[in-house]
Amino acid sequence: MSTDSTKRTIIVALGVCLVCSVLVSTATVILRPVQEINKKLDKLKNILLAAGLYNEGTDIEKIFNQKIQTDVIDLSTGNSYKSENPLLKPENFDIKSVSDSKELGRLIESGKDIAQIKKMPKYMVIYKVYENNELQKIILPVYGKGLWSTMYGFLAVDKDFSTIKGFTFYEHGETPGLGGEIENPKWQQLWVDKKAYDENRNVIIEVIKGKVDPASADANHKIDGLSGATITTGGVDKLVKFWLGSEGYGPFINKMIQGGK
Repeated sequence: MSTDSTKRTIIVALGVCLVCSVLVSTATVILRPVQEINKKLDKLKNILLAAGLYNEGTDIEKIFNQKIQTDVIDLSTGNSYKSENPLLKPENFDIKSVSDSKELGRLIESGKDIAQIKKMPKYMVIYKVYENNELQKIILPVYGKGLWSTMYGFLAVDKDFSTIKGFTFYEHGETPGLGGEIENPKWQQLWVDKKAYDENRNVIIEVIKGKVDPASADANHKIDGLSGATITTGGVDKLVKFWLGSEGYGPFINKMIQGGK
């Protein structure tokens, strides 16, 4: 092959690469608004799923606006928190951005960081389901480390503030068919009606290795582990215990038990 032929081949290859790069970049920019809309709708869908309000064909935004009320709470006190900071607006709220904020996020002491997230928001957006002006459920954003990724989801708690009513994950990078089964509706259904706390308000919910014996005395607060996904399901167990405990929503739930709204 001549030198000129080699040069022409390289020039053509570079030209093709340049054109492809431009097309990919352009498509990314054009499609970003659509992707953001779809991401928002998927998050709302998972809130409705956790709340037991989603059926195939549901108008997600309509049902969300009709059935869900949002509130921003101070995790350290459990009190509602009012702020003009755009990061704390429910429609803008992003756990990662708020956690990274020097003003709105905080580091977690290593000995208390059982969810292995290192930092967390000081304030969190929560979701409340009302029927006939009576609180029915609260949906709590939760997250924690799995095997390969940080897992983000929603945990629904009944108006008794002790019974789990739903659990979904909307973002994770766990192995499909193994840890990725945290998205399996059948496994998520195992959480429904399980007890999160004992009579002394200690967190007792637990994901175990293997299957739960339905005849056992503690079956009402234990969930089957996922086969072949020990680290992932262990991560789910720890993140739930973290967020239901004193570092997470414990102060808020205690306040609600005492008559909060």
